[in-house]
Amino acid sequence: MTGVRNGGDLVVETLEALGAKTVFGIPGQHALGLFDAMGRGNLHFVSSRVENNSAFAADGYSRATGEVGVLFLSTGPGALTSLAGLQEAYATGVPMVVVASQIPLEGLGARRKGMLHQLDDQKASAANVTKSQRLIQHASGIPSAIQDAWTEAISSPQGPVWLEIPQNVLLDPIMVPPVEDALAEAADNPPRVELVREAVKWLATAERPAIIAGGGTRRGRAEKSLLSIAEKLRAPVICTPGGNGAFPWNHELSLQSWIEDQYMTELLEDADVLIVIGSSLGEVTSNYFTFAPRGRIIQIDAEPRVLESNSPGLGIRADAGQALAALDAALDAALDAALGAALTEPRRKRADWHGTPPETLVKDALAKVKARLESQDLGKELKFMADIREAVPSGMQTFWDMTISAYWAWSCWDARAGQFHSAQGAGGLGFGFPAAIGGAVGLETTGKSGASARVLAVSGDGSAMYSISELATAKQHNVPVTWLIVDDGGYGILREYMVGAFGKATATELARPDFVKLAEAFGVPAVRVAPEDVGDALKAGFAGHGPNVVVVETLLRMFAPTHVEP
Repeated sequence: MTGVRNGGDLVVETLEALGAKTVFGIPGQHALGLFDAMGRGNLHFVSSRVENNSAFAADGYSRATGEVGVLFLSTGPGALTSLAGLQEAYATGVPMVVVASQIPLEGLGARRKGMLHQLDDQKASAANVTKSQRLIQHASGIPSAIQDAWTEAISSPQGPVWLEIPQNVLLDPIMVPPVEDALAEAADNPPRVELVREAVKWLATAERPAIIAGGGTRRGRAEKSLLSIAEKLRAPVICTPGGNGAFPWNHELSLQSWIEDQYMTELLEDADVLIVIGSSLGEVTSNYFTFAPRGRIIQIDAEPRVLESNSPGLGIRADAGQALAALDAALDAALDAALGAALTEPRRKRADWHGTPPETLVKDALAKVKARLESQDLGKELKFMADIREAVPSGMQTFWDMTISAYWAWSCWDARAGQFHSAQGAGGLGFGFPAAIGGAVGLETTGKSGASARVLAVSGDGSAMYSISELATAKQHNVPVTWLIVDDGGYGILREYMVGAFGKATATELARPDFVKLAEAFGVPAVRVAPEDVGDALKAGFAGHGPNVVVVETLLRMFAPTHVEP
């Protein structure tokens, strides 16, 4: 049957017509028609070792490139193993098209025929972690279904979309001609005019405006409009972990990302109008639900379920990029009419935080945060993070697992010209390394090479074990990724939480391998260094070819939480 066009060819042809170049996944028995067809196409396949890591890799590919991540899954166990990775993409709004195989058509429905990998309703398993789920029962429906899925994935709120195709639909010969073209355009998601008008009324008279920039700001490519609005209003801006990089780190109005600090909480609570973009004001952003704003809130989000989910306000359901562009234009007109002259100087005289200019307020707030950290004997941690930042090239993208280093990075990492990616959407372990693999592959796919395609992954020893098998993937495809493993002998943050809450930790300590020898067993160069040498080791790794690993054995502590009584 090899060489005969089948349903799998329609999948490959449609994806190629839509612009897909790379696919992640693992082959499976029911998906063989799909993989046979790939041998006749031009898609580059990256075979992971665990399906959950394939999902993280497709996620990282999309985040690094702005393109749609594509994931191929086998039936049953393979499909189910991907779900935790898909939860992160769904929670963070990463566009992906997921193609899962299915048992033959005659096995679907209420009957239990005992077929290999059979589930009662496979696509129902993905309902909590994807935007929608489709079962394709005829080969002729494949091109349109994939085109529709791609359109849905890139339409805000973006996210993964699930398709599944039975084994015989993928394998059987077809009479459908080759796919020649396919078109998917994101659905328009502008703000309602009356809501923009009302928001501008609030902002035009605000004395203490402030802005929280969440992940939706970056996904909506709203950075330029955000900067323009902040400067017009002289509004302090703080970025959430997902929004890190949406606003210039060293701008005079930048509160950076110290969202978990009480000084920032108090400042934002005092705003008379607070613009919240692409954030639910959830657990971390609200400093663990202690945030109690006294002013009015304008909340902009593409996902209607987010609006007013934690605080009442003027909810504007729209793509962040479209919403901020409309708000920026309307502000120009409103402020010009109100002030009757050039905007900058009159508006600079108007913004007033109880007699303190906002620029001074920002500077003072950051100084207070710095003083608090310096009072906590965190010199090792501060230097460790500073050394990593100094070693990482300005434009390099970084991928952070759920580990103490990442929790520090949520607050202190200046993304500069690169992009900051972490697993804060769903908070699952194992994201960093496979997502970085996908990101580096994506950069190479879009024309980068050598040092310009290299990325950094950061994991703890606990999270590293979730994805250690992907060293084989990185080696097989010679992926330019440097993996920093911070080994503290356990689940460090859980250890710290438990000691703080109960006086002792239980089940947080881990037996772990010699990560250097393990990496070398995969044929990947690795080095173990002391914490004070991490910067030099990373620089050496960045100068290498293909994958490499840097291991640092050290125990890092978190800064003291400010949302609890001391």
